[in-house]
Amino acid sequence: MSHTIRPATNNDLPELVQMTALSFEPIFTSFKKVMGDDIYNVVYPDWRNAQKTAVETYFANPEKFHAWVAETEGILILTGLLVLVFDHETKNGELEFLMVHPDYQKQGIGASLNTFAIDKMRQEGMELVAVGTGGDEGHAAARRSYEKAGYTALPIVRYYKKL
Repeated sequence: MSHTIRPATNNDLPELVQMTALSFEPIFTSFKKVMGDDIYNVVYPDWRNAQKTAVETYFANPEKFHAWVAETEGILILTGLLVLVFDHETKNGELEFLMVHPDYQKQGIGASLNTFAIDKMRQEGMELVAVGTGGDEGHAAARRSYEKAGYTALPIVRYYKKL
């Protein structure tokens, strides 16, 4: 299947909010497994609303966040979202958000979005692009995708303790 990437519009927002809930369910399930209920419930009391707010923030701040969506031939729904941030002063870019609909993962959409992101960064004059993701099993596919795209990982660990 071929993928088309186009600028996101405000009309895409409701569908992207739904896709975010579907796409992030396994990630937050993984977080809960790693963190345990006590810590998880403090850190992520309402992850669905937090993810919805994040996506809405991207669309509310188009001067900072630049969003594109993936459409896949023959599919009537959006299949991916990419959000980039360009810092022209430092020439450092950030791949802020990359998501592929769970029903369409492992079909090259993530790779297409990664390639598109790197090309856009170059076009915008960025000399470095950074992306963050989790080290848990819920983020394994994301890590593989970024590694295939040539990113270098810096292992970082964040610890939590319930008081």
